[in-house]
Amino acid sequence: MPEVYTVKVEEARPATHEKPSAGPVYRCIYAKDALTVLPSHFESPWEFFRDTTTRCPSNPMLGRRQKSDSKVGPYEWITYQEAYDAAIRMGSAMRSRDVNPGDRCGIYGSNCPEWIIAMEACNSYAVTYVPLYDTLGPNAVEFIINHAEVSIAFVQDNKFPSVLSCLDRCSSLKTVVSFGNVSTTQKKEAEELGASCFSWEEFLQLGNMDLDLPLKKKTNICTIMYTSGTTGEPKGVIIKNEAFMTQVLSIDQILNLTDRVGTEDDVYFSFLPLAHVYDQIMETYCIYKGSSIGFWQGDVRFLMEDIQALKPTLFCAVPRVYDRVYAGISSKISSGGALQSTLFQYAYNYKLGYLEKGLPQDKAAPLFDKLVFDKIKQALGGRVRLLLSGAAPLPRHVEEFLRVTFGATMSQGYGLTESCGGCFTAISNVFSMMGTIGVPMTTIESRLESVPEMGYDALSSEARGEICLRGNTLFSGYHKHQDLTEEVMVDGWFHTGDIGEWQPNGAMKIIDRKKNIFKLSQGEYVAVENIENKYLQCPLITSIWVYGNSFESFLVAVVVPERKALEDWAVKHNSTDDFKSLCENPKARKYILDELNNTGQKHQVCI
Repeated sequence: MPEVYTVKVEEARPATHEKPSAGPVYRCIYAKDALTVLPSHFESPWEFFRDTTTRCPSNPMLGRRQKSDSKVGPYEWITYQEAYDAAIRMGSAMRSRDVNPGDRCGIYGSNCPEWIIAMEACNSYAVTYVPLYDTLGPNAVEFIINHAEVSIAFVQDNKFPSVLSCLDRCSSLKTVVSFGNVSTTQKKEAEELGASCFSWEEFLQLGNMDLDLPLKKKTNICTIMYTSGTTGEPKGVIIKNEAFMTQVLSIDQILNLTDRVGTEDDVYFSFLPLAHVYDQIMETYCIYKGSSIGFWQGDVRFLMEDIQALKPTLFCAVPRVYDRVYAGISSKISSGGALQSTLFQYAYNYKLGYLEKGLPQDKAAPLFDKLVFDKIKQALGGRVRLLLSGAAPLPRHVEEFLRVTFGATMSQGYGLTESCGGCFTAISNVFSMMGTIGVPMTTIESRLESVPEMGYDALSSEARGEICLRGNTLFSGYHKHQDLTEEVMVDGWFHTGDIGEWQPNGAMKIIDRKKNIFKLSQGEYVAVENIENKYLQCPLITSIWVYGNSFESFLVAVVVPERKALEDWAVKHNSTDDFKSLCENPKARKYILDELNNTGQKHQVCI
């Protein structure tokens, strides 16, 4: 394997009066001659689904666990052909409701087969789908419906009331389809506000299998995906078919060159929000390869139980989930007695040593994989062969643990909605990439731009600066916001706002954030994400938000405690308080605060 995984394709640019200096432009070594482009015969993501259905119609595609009398059964599956037929009928039904190519369709709900079928129905009729979600603020759904001029929405049953409540302020929305059933009262309420409501089955009946599908072009807008904006209003990221499809194909290309591509035998666990680009791209990749997608129940309490029932081979998560897996396994190991703990540590160090010497995952310590680490692999069902992490930095100790113990390829990546998901990825089995986000994907080239006010110089021997991207998987602007688009797209380069540092092997390491910086009243600059990441290593909390401003000399933090940790504390202290009361209990609060202070001291946070 090569020692350096990037190639320089353009020289650095010196600073001018108008612009800071920028470092050289680099590409991944696997795209040294040219960036990956979309083959000419592709026009729409619909073709991925259509071609797979033709190739393997009876393969299981979408699965979920059926509930009856509070009991949850095994996964039950619908085939590619069944999902394809449902998508065609849904697309046809949309056309009967005067939804035409280029119109916008909202999809609102947690991951489930209906979400994917609604998405594919939009793809089939060249309708732009717009994920709706409420985590962007209390009025986000209403804002997105109006801003994107959504005319039809597919909505999960429990989200239905919130859509009905804003119908009188959403004049464009004329049709609302439930993932399940609709009550007579809800239908009447919607009709009084000028909209029509349908259950999933009713809407299916409106469509037919007429295959007169409209022509689709790679320049069509596939989706408008809203992300949080600095002004408070969400920003609509426009992603065209070409960028979306090229991203899916680049995943296949990287896996083909460095690992193993997805196959019809692979099983993917769907729990990361489909409203975000990360999971959408991964699920579309699975559809392209004919893999099976099993959905979680939508309740974090049963997440691990769902994983055990599905036994996935492909697993994508965010660092917080891996943190929990790591904490759970570590706790079991430490409570297993001295002999077990000593054996584990010996096996761990033995395998780590061989991984550091460059041996691939499956050859570093096959005997210990079988005798010691196999039980650990069972935590995610026992069949996982590929672990992917994104959306935030993965703590180094957690990444190392997963690489050593899971007998699976572990790859950390980095991406944004504006880059259509992953734009950097660590190369499989290259241990020196640990703690980095890896190298640019084969569709993208990158450079660093100096940030003088923060002391980052892209031209120094240790090149540091804002990560900028150029290539074939970038967004096509913010919907109805040319001004915001021009702020981040300068001379063809997308400015991410993240500060990176090139490593000797060509990998990129994120070290800071350009925007999330507060200057406190004493003139001190504080990068809050760094502080948040350190405090997040406290096992007693699930999330933390740190805030400061220039009028105060201190920071404040809002912390969400780990429910189980508080309940365990309550048992130990003979308290019968519920979770809400425990959060208000002064002794419980002191317990959390003391542990946070210990974590801060351990990681040398200046407080």
